[in-house]
Amino acid sequence: MTAPHRLTAEIYTEGILRGDRLTLSRAITLIESTLPSDQQLATEIIRNCLPYTGNAYRVGITGVPGVGKSTFIDGFGSFLISEKLRVAVLAVDPSSSRSGGSILGDKTRMEKLAASSQAFIRPSPSGGNPGGVARKTRESILLCEAAGYEMILIETVGVGQSEISVFSMVDFFLLLLLPHAGDELQGIKRGIMEMADGLIIHKADGVMQAAARQAQTAYSQAIRLFNHDSPDWRPQIIPCSSLTGKGYPEIGNMLNQYKTLTLKNGFWEQKRSLQLNQWLKEAIEQQLLNSFYSHPRVVSRLEELSREVADKRLSPTEAAEILLKTMGES
Repeated sequence: MTAPHRLTAEIYTEGILRGDRLTLSRAITLIESTLPSDQQLATEIIRNCLPYTGNAYRVGITGVPGVGKSTFIDGFGSFLISEKLRVAVLAVDPSSSRSGGSILGDKTRMEKLAASSQAFIRPSPSGGNPGGVARKTRESILLCEAAGYEMILIETVGVGQSEISVFSMVDFFLLLLLPHAGDELQGIKRGIMEMADGLIIHKADGVMQAAARQAQTAYSQAIRLFNHDSPDWRPQIIPCSSLTGKGYPEIGNMLNQYKTLTLKNGFWEQKRSLQLNQWLKEAIEQQLLNSFYSHPRVVSRLEELSREVADKRLSPTEAAEILLKTMGES
């Protein structure tokens, strides 16, 4: 059986730059792959695409379970397309190596976006660890930007670590909340509230409209306790309904206001610089981990030392020191 025809980095790059969704999808599949030959090809493609990146608006979207992130992304993404923008949706799920993630379900729930030629929906694979998620999502963002997508919506699928990962790679971090302020305020971690650049009270329709207004007041009071990273910006709180489309224009205006303000005060470029520095740091850490666990001497001694730790003959710290010294031996 002959091997399938393998495209060159130049052919991939050409397809991505002309906005071909199939080529973009295949290139992201290369990013997912752990095969050295695929990784080498993916690196070439990313290098070729770098000059065409950086022009998109990167928006992270998170929220409590049941808040309707997928429904919101479907509706708001469709609104953005009506405003003549091309939209890419990526999902970050550090737990997907164990649970399988939920992006396939999300894609079936994003029916309007999935049917649009101006949208691209894609999972961001975990690679078995949060560091893998962050690196592969960042590389996927670059390829989507090179393909001409002007708005990239990055959804957190997992909880905890995924919010931190997404926050470190976006320009604007959007927190979706339900219109039950009293209960919600108890359940929302302070750190997530502090990270948010904007708060959306979702499902603010029908009998929940009054509750949404009360929640808006409660959250307005709560965020006064937090200092935003950009001193000139105060996070806005917008009621929204994906059933009626209420709130979508206001959210679009909020994103535009934030970008205009932060470009003017220099915070936009400062945040982009921090994103690159964080990516570099994570890349170094990931390379060191890969080198460590693939080192022949570490591989030969790891199982033995793991048993000694399990039998309480060695502490984990002692075992780690032995392995690091073993790796450093000439």
